[in-house]
Order: sequence, then C-alpha cells, then structure tokens
Amino acid sequence: MKDILILGIETSCDETAASVVANGRKVLSNIISSQVDLHAEYGGVVPEIASRRHVELILPVIDNALKEAGVTLDQVDAIAVTHGPGLVGALLVGVSAAKAIAFSLGKPLVSVNHIEGHIAANYISHPDLEPGYLCLVVSGGHSHIVHVESYTEFRIMGRTRDDAAGEAFDKIARVLGLGYPGGPAIEKAAKAGNQEAFDFPRVNFSDVPYDFSFSGLKTAVINTVHQLRIKGEPLPVEDISASFQKAVTDVLVDHTVSAAREIKTDTICIAGGVAANSLLRESMTERASEMNIRVLYPSMILCTDNAAMIASAGYYSFRNGRTADWRLNAIPSLKIGESG
Repeated sequence: MKDILILGIETSCDETAASVVANGRKVLSNIISSQVDLHAEYGGVVPEIASRRHVELILPVIDNALKEAGVTLDQVDAIAVTHGPGLVGALLVGVSAAKAIAFSLGKPLVSVNHIEGHIAANYISHPDLEPGYLCLVVSGGHSHIVHVESYTEFRIMGRTRDDAAGEAFDKIARVLGLGYPGGPAIEKAAKAGNQEAFDFPRVNFSDVPYDFSFSGLKTAVINTVHQLRIKGEPLPVEDISASFQKAVTDVLVDHTVSAAREIKTDTICIAGGVAANSLLRESMTERASEMNIRVLYPSMILCTDNAAMIASAGYYSFRNGRTADWRLNAIPSLKIGESG
C-alpha cells in the first residue's frame, strides 16, 4: 500500500517550520528555524519582526524539508498548513506559501488548527495511540483540556479564562529577571528552590470546574516581588520560581485528572511547549497512576511548535476528506474544531 506523504508548514508564531510525514506517524523530515535569539532582547515575540523573518526563511526551510525527506513536491500527496490560531502576519506567510505550492502543482490543500496539531504530536511519539483520550494542551498561547473523541472531533472540557500557562511563565520570568523564554528559565531556577516557600493561590471555578485562571497567581507573585524590593530584602528567585511552578502544576494536574475521571479514560496526553516541563510530567504521571491512567507526552522537539505535528493532523483531515479551497485565510483567533 502506497504511503500518503503530507508536507506540513507551520508559521503561527516565531518558528518557521516544514516537515514531510508519512501516514500521519512516520517523520521523514522536520526542519525548524527558531527565532528565539532574535526576540530574546525584547523579552517576547515581536509580531512584525517574526513575520519578516518568516518571509526570508519559508522557502529555504521547505526546500530543506524535502531534501532531508528525499522526496520532491510531485511526490507529496497534500500540503497541510497552520491557518490559526496565532499571529496574523506570521500565519499569512505560511498560508500563502502553502496555497501557492498546492495551486501550482494541483495538490490538495489542508487547513490545520494549531492546537489540534499539538495534540497530533502524540501520534508521532506513540504509534499505538488512538482516540478517545484526554489531552492537556499547554503552551505560550493556549491552555486547554480536550476530550479527543476522534482524529477530527474534539470537545473542550476546560480552558484558561485569562493568561495561558506558558504566558504566565514568560511574564514571571521577566519580573524575576530570568530572561526569555520563561518556561525553561523558571524550571532551571526552581530546581534550586523550595516549592513550599510561598503559598501562591490556586484558582478553581464552581461553574466550570476544569477551567483555569492564572492572572491572580501572576499578580500574587508580582506583588510579592514588589514588596520584597520595597523592603530592601533579598529576592529569593529560586524559591519564588519553585513555588510559582508548583502552583501552576497543581492546578493543571488537578483539573486534568478530574476531567479524565469524568470521561473514564485510561489515557492522558500532554502537548504544547509547557509539556516539556519535568515537574508537570512527573506530577501528572504520579497522580494519574493512582487511578491506573497512563500519561503520554511527545518528545521534546515535538513539544515546541513544529511542522511534523501539522503534517500529522493534516493527514487525518485529508484521510477524512477535509480539504480547503483557495479562499483559505489566516484566522488568528481560530477555535479548536474550526479548521477548513
């Protein structure tokens, strides 16, 4: 049986990425050009700079992905591209490139929701994984608890009402002077800290029990830092980092495990940039194992934004006859389940 080859393109934020994936699970190439160093001096992603850099890199990155995979564009069965959510200018670069390639070659065009792409990363790392299961998607822009009912059907059980978890990490890292990106910086500092040093708040909602809120936690940490500085006291960066990280992790784990118990699943997946956090992985695995629930997460390279996950998600949409037309556009506020 002939392999179905999908060329995936991802430009939703500050990674220019292209990948060729066979049958949704076998990665033939996965090229990622990161702009982290470019944006580090600003303490976060500058949309205009990101968009211009994508324009410079998109074609070379696609060429490299094809070369590494040992295939030509003629051998690719479909072109999958992220069309949201994300930065509108950045998204437009990828969408424009994908549409041009698909149109010129007469290939099917497949639109992919970035969040659904993160979920699909687990199919690459875990070939035995099949829907339905529960997935916690946590990144710089998203915090969702998703019941994955099929490869193309998703039900949101919880989401953040304000800051995403990764966004909160970035903001607190900036306040503590740890630099950008914040997640790895805080995790590194936390290893030398006491996670019980500060009792930061954990927010729960009675109406939607699986929703998150990290703005109050962020404010509590910032107020603590300001009070210490006003008093002229030393700033225990490691203890604050550890206590903050523990507060975020506690809420993510509690809500996810409770949602998994409700739908009676035996599998929890974690996806997105924050899925690389070791405390989150360890805490989720420990809590879930008490109920005989296994916890899966992608390899480190597939936690961050990449095109292999887009190609994987695109494969399942393509297999289900879901293709886009030439009116496809970037949708920066695209909701999960709204591809095509």
